[in-house]
Amino acid sequence: MTLKRMDNILIVVDDLEAVKSFFIELGLELEGQTTVDGPAIGSLIGLTDVRATLAMMRTPDGQGIELDKFHTPDAVRFGPVKAPVNTLGLRRIMFAVDDINALVAHMQAHGAELIGQMQYEDSYRLAYIRGPEGIIVGLAEQLA
Repeated sequence: MTLKRMDNILIVVDDLEAVKSFFIELGLELEGQTTVDGPAIGSLIGLTDVRATLAMMRTPDGQGIELDKFHTPDAVRFGPVKAPVNTLGLRRIMFAVDDINALVAHMQAHGAELIGQMQYEDSYRLAYIRGPEGIIVGLAEQLA
């Protein structure tokens, strides 16, 4: 029994179009989108009367981010939209980038909020940005 790879990460969203646009601007591609419903889906995820729209986003190296918009039952918000990074649970996704300054500026022009940035020794420049629905994305540019 061996773990082969990570297939995808799920992010449940309210505004699917805004979050898809955010990830497209970041450099991911929309692989596909579909609506799912029915008892088999409900049985898999432990809910009843499920109807959701799923959008699969892919990074240039093939990693997946699944965005789900639940129509029924309604999604449940737990905690503040702009939860700080030290809140329990999944808090951010980190991407390796080539030009952190250009990407941060591009994302800010498309509504992202810069949380902070720093340089770690002579090896990395790092930045955290916040997108729609409070999604936090880390960016890492390897130096030299």
